[in-house]
Amino acid sequence: MSSTLSRSARLYGGLWGAVVGDALGVPVEFSSRAERDRDPVVGVRGFGTYNQPPGTWSDDSSLLLCTVLSLTEHRLNLHDLGQRFVRYLTESYLTPHGRMFDIGMATHQAIERLRSGVEPEQAGGTSVRDNGNGSLMRILPVALRFASESPEQLVSIAQRVSRLTHGHPRSQLACGYLCLLAAQLVHGLSPRASYEQTNVLLRSLYREPPWRDELPAFDRLLSGRIDTLPRESISGSGYVVSTLEASVYLLLRSTSYAHAVLEAVNLGEDTDTTACVTGGLAGVWFGLGGIPSDWLAVLARRTELASWFDAFVSVIEQA
Repeated sequence: MSSTLSRSARLYGGLWGAVVGDALGVPVEFSSRAERDRDPVVGVRGFGTYNQPPGTWSDDSSLLLCTVLSLTEHRLNLHDLGQRFVRYLTESYLTPHGRMFDIGMATHQAIERLRSGVEPEQAGGTSVRDNGNGSLMRILPVALRFASESPEQLVSIAQRVSRLTHGHPRSQLACGYLCLLAAQLVHGLSPRASYEQTNVLLRSLYREPPWRDELPAFDRLLSGRIDTLPRESISGSGYVVSTLEASVYLLLRSTSYAHAVLEAVNLGEDTDTTACVTGGLAGVWFGLGGIPSDWLAVLARRTELASWFDAFVSVIEQA
């Protein structure tokens, strides 16, 4: 039963679940929903959009891994995290095959600012146009690492980590929302209970400006009825609120990890990120054992991933 899993099963599930989701989405990124409806993804594919072999993950997982490794070595060191992002850009650090093949524009610009010496919390863009999903896609390790902290502390850390690449309050709030939701799942609350509790916490924690002014962007989530919307109203775009909505929608409606991530990929558009975020949440709930073993088996650098995840989970378990 998903409700009785150990904490470590949930932690591993979230980590592996995010990377697997990413890899499922890479070959069909930028495809339309109509294309996916005609030719739905039903398992691991290769090549496609970036001509990469099966099991290849994108910048989503590379930057998530930067976060995992930084949080393993340091409780929270934003300069260290920022320099890992710089190494991803300049050295192809933590890429699946030793070569960077994808990065979002806002993330690229922010990492260039980090590279030039801008302070980490000042590097992310702050325009309303800077609300892509580039910080949301890598924020899950923060939720896993700090799930036992107070909600106030958890969202504060999430906001700070978001600001390295995405500094607009909307992106920060989205990261806070996802971390609150994932923390509830880590503690064993059901997706429905986690969703309801997250909405209560969000309203309580974000009552003051500038956060209060951003809440209307989250109305569909805060309604408590996001899962009742028709599929055609759920977007697979790279807008941060759309990605958050899609991941929560699919978490609430899915009966298995595979169901959740395949539905995410088949929304089309930003398939790797939607599936990465959805896969992280679904992985926390369904656990590592809920992820198909044949999907795990084809992941690039699987042995290294296992080592990195073991070290990360060990730090959390010893805290």
